[in-house]
Amino acid sequence: MMMMSCEYMKSNIDEKEETKIRLMRALVEKQDPSSKEVDDPTLRRFLRARDLDVEKASGMFLKYLKWRQTFVPNGSISLSEVPNELSQNKMFMQGFDKKGRPIATVLGARHFQNKLGGLEEFKRFVVYILDKICSRMPPGQEKFVVIGDLKGWGYSNSDLRDYYPERLGKLFIVHAPYIFMTVWKIVYPFIDNNTKKKIVFVQDKKLKSTLLEEIDESQIPEIYGGQLPLVPIQET
Repeated sequence: MMMMSCEYMKSNIDEKEETKIRLMRALVEKQDPSSKEVDDPTLRRFLRARDLDVEKASGMFLKYLKWRQTFVPNGSISLSEVPNELSQNKMFMQGFDKKGRPIATVLGARHFQNKLGGLEEFKRFVVYILDKICSRMPPGQEKFVVIGDLKGWGYSNSDLRDYYPERLGKLFIVHAPYIFMTVWKIVYPFIDNNTKKKIVFVQDKKLKSTLLEEIDESQIPEIYGGQLPLVPIQET
C-alpha cells in the first residue's frame, strides 16, 4: 500500500510538472521563437529552480536565452578564448559518482585573479567548465558533483548560477582553511536552502570515507585516496 501511495504521489508530481512545462513553453515561445529549440528537461530545471512558478521560471529562462545569445554567440567557448585561465591548471574532470553524476575537482589555491584576461575571461572560463561538465552527463542524468579543494586558499584567490539552474548535485568542500570559514559565515545566510543541502564540509580525517559514501573508490581522485589521476578539464 505504501509503495502504491508513493508511486501515485510521484505520478501526480510528474503530471503537474508536465502541465507546467506546457504552459511555460507556450509562454516563452511566444516571446522568443528560438525557445522551440530547447528541450523539456531544460525547461523543467528552470521550473524547479523557481518552485514550479511558471511566470518566474519563464522570466529566468528568457533572461538566460538573451545572455547566452550575447555571451556565447558561437554556441560554445573555445580554448583560445580562455588561455590564461587554463594555464592555471586548476580545474579537473574525471569519473562518476554512484548515481552516475560526473565529478569535477577544483584546486582553489591555483586560482588567482586573471590580470591579462580580466573578469570577462574568467566568466568565459566558468561557462566553458559548466558546458564541458554538462556535455559529459550520461542520458537521463542532469546533475554533477564538485570536489572543491581549498587547501592553501586565501583572499587573493577570491574573485552564473541563474544560467545553470538545478545542475549541482553535490559540492564537497575539502581542506577548508580558517580564513575561508570566516568568509563562509558571512555568505551562508544568503544561500538558498536547496543549495545548502547540497554542500558538504569534509573533515580531513574523514575525507576518503565521506567521499566513499557517494563515490566508488575507483572513481575518486588519487590525491584523495582513490584510483583516478586528475585530468585537466580541457583534456577530457
